[in-house]
Amino acid sequence: MPPTGEQFEIRSGDVRAVVTEVGAGLRAFESDGRPYIETFDESARPPRGSGNVLVPWPNRTAHGRWTWNGQPQQLSLSEPAAGNAIHGLLRHAFYRTGELTSDTVTLHAVVAPQPGWPVPLDTSVRFAVRADGLTVTHRVRNVGADPVPFGVGAHPYLRAGDEATDDCVLTLAAASTLPLEGGLPTGPAGPADGDLDFRAGRPLRGRELDHAFGDCTPADGDTVVRHRLTGRTAGVELWADPDFAWVQVFTPDDHPGRGRAVAVEPMTCPPDALNSGTGLLVVEPGETWTGSWGIRPLAISG
Repeated sequence: MPPTGEQFEIRSGDVRAVVTEVGAGLRAFESDGRPYIETFDESARPPRGSGNVLVPWPNRTAHGRWTWNGQPQQLSLSEPAAGNAIHGLLRHAFYRTGELTSDTVTLHAVVAPQPGWPVPLDTSVRFAVRADGLTVTHRVRNVGADPVPFGVGAHPYLRAGDEATDDCVLTLAAASTLPLEGGLPTGPAGPADGDLDFRAGRPLRGRELDHAFGDCTPADGDTVVRHRLTGRTAGVELWADPDFAWVQVFTPDDHPGRGRAVAVEPMTCPPDALNSGTGLLVVEPGETWTGSWGIRPLAISG
């Protein structure tokens, strides 16, 4: 068995995606033979969170500790070197298959009550491809007896076809940044200015990023948030519902087979939100939250 379990390939014309059974991860997305996310080999585990679904919180929780209903909670330290809990509880879970067609797959998993997480959540992720791109829809239902806060995120590494990452321009619909040290907040969010203002687009060459950006809002007249990575010959857009008001950008230099890469991670809340409360969603017993994001190729003129 591959490390990520069964591989679900979905297609619509020249648009193709591969989703994994373990973690409901997005392992590949391409259009007309061009890649629009970084991929990894079927025989490997996802490098640096590549393609992961981040539920019931994205990014880090400091020391794995938070408080729910006045009771201290201690999560497993899934980032042991730093002593934090990172990227939720389903990255290594086997999802069960629901809807499966030539162009759609829906995968289901339950966040069980466990040390550090008190309320069960029934979750699903639906991946659908069409001629214009990929749509990913998350569903989170509270199947417990008490309300609980949570967050949702995803961890795609965007790729503008065959363009080198350093030859691309990154544009973010973000008006603020959150200061981080070791991936954890050191103070409140402030305006995105100077080198951290990507609203008009900035080249990635020479930039080392592992930053949380907030206040991601749709442009006037639009209904979704849009982030873009563009090169000379190809471009890609990551769009998201307004609930995804945060985005983490990470530029490692060691992605397998690629080197420099850029993760553009849509999130409903910033790092350590279980402690700060910033951006947390709350589901009451029996209530369901749904949110979507997606990826689409961009035509580059000239």
